[in-house]
Amino acid sequence: MLKRAELSEDLRIHSLRHTCAVLMLEAGADIKFVQEQLGHGSVQITSDIYAHISKKLEQLIIDRYEQYISSILGSKNQNGGRLGDTPQ
Repeated sequence: MLKRAELSEDLRIHSLRHTCAVLMLEAGADIKFVQEQLGHGSVQITSDIYAHISKKLEQLIIDRYEQYISSILGSKNQNGGRLGDTPQ
């Protein structure tokens, strides 16, 4: 399969599985969905393993939230800061 996909034969199936999980999370997949796809016994296991991407996901979610709120209010966040920030 690796040859046909023109990937390094040094790759292990676990690396591909990990990459797939990270890409799903970064694309906005729910952690529960990813847990089920990977076959982990609990969401906690999945969360513990993929916690290293939480900062990137946090920023993605904040950006999406701000876009959504802007579309509702028709204007950008007045202070341009993070959720919960108060205007200066």
